Amino acid sequence: MQQGVNVWGEVYDSVHWATTPLSNRSRGFVWFFSFLAWYEDVKRQGQNVILLLDEPGLSLHGRAQGDLLRYFDAELSGHQLLYTTHSPFMIDPTKFERVRIVQDLGIDAPEALPKEEDGTKVLANVFDATDDSLFPLQGALGYEIQQTLFIGPNALIVEGVADMLYLRAVSAQLEREGRTGLSEDWVVTPVGGSGKVPTFVALLGSQKGLNVATLLDIQSSDKQLIEDLYKKKLLTKKQVSTYADFTGTAEADVEDMFDRAFYIELVNGEFAGQLPEKITKTKLNAQEPRTLRAIEAWLAGNPMKSGSFGHFRPARYFTEQAAKLWPKVSDDTKDRFEAAFKHLNGLLK
Repeated sequence: MQQGVNVWGEVYDSVHWATTPLSNRSRGFVWFFSFLAWYEDVKRQGQNVILLLDEPGLSLHGRAQGDLLRYFDAELSGHQLLYTTHSPFMIDPTKFERVRIVQDLGIDAPEALPKEEDGTKVLANVFDATDDSLFPLQGALGYEIQQTLFIGPNALIVEGVADMLYLRAVSAQLEREGRTGLSEDWVVTPVGGSGKVPTFVALLGSQKGLNVATLLDIQSSDKQLIEDLYKKKLLTKKQVSTYADFTGTAEADVEDMFDRAFYIELVNGEFAGQLPEKITKTKLNAQEPRTLRAIEAWLAGNPMKSGSFGHFRPARYFTEQAAKLWPKVSDDTKDRFEAAFKHLNGLLK
């Protein structure tokens, strides 16, 4: 350092109006900056190089690793690049044919392996790889599926698959009558219970350009959880809807969008051979606002002959028999669903 010219680089943060030495920045930032500076010198000299990188971007955030991967494609396509990684974010799930799996079966083998099986192997065929070796690929593929299959630019979060079946089936029938159905622009995303809703909303809502809304069951114990979705600014208040907003009651499930007598008919039809006797509206507690809970309370004293009650099967039954059952659906039920669909469609981007 006592000979020649020493260049001391500093980084100016225009957001916080602060200047810091390059060495004080994160390890990932220093690595990325150093790599870019080195490669600019390679380009300036017009060199042809073979790049061998070990765990590039290891200290970078997952999204920054994705940026690095895109940089490799855009800037290094004129060179041969080989890199190793354990990170799913450094694997392009649309170009799995580029991937080679490196594994050594001898590490975990209880006894010495034959010579042809021992040692490090480079595999192009995923069928020859172990579960541990496939794990980064599974992570990359899982992330891609989550991004493209289960969500879309407009994601409607519901609690379960039954909600999705009812919403789509009723929507189709309303549209046949010339009324408003749920727009196909909504991708209905069941999350598997109210407790998982905040996590899914936080994960989906953090993605740029994604429009998220909810249509949820509500009971007294869920009220705080649902209010926190907009009070903690995960969503705006108009994006957080519950079935109670359209039934006019304090508590409601998707089943309460239907008249109680009609939903009981769905249950009797689906569980005909399993119920001890037909359920009627008069047998249920009229003071219980939620139909599902009233049925479950009655079944507690009148056990089913076999199996157990669940709200998915009546939803499937309604979907399969929708054309035959629709004439029995009341105008009030149609109005409730249509009001919900109009509200949700008004939130589309």
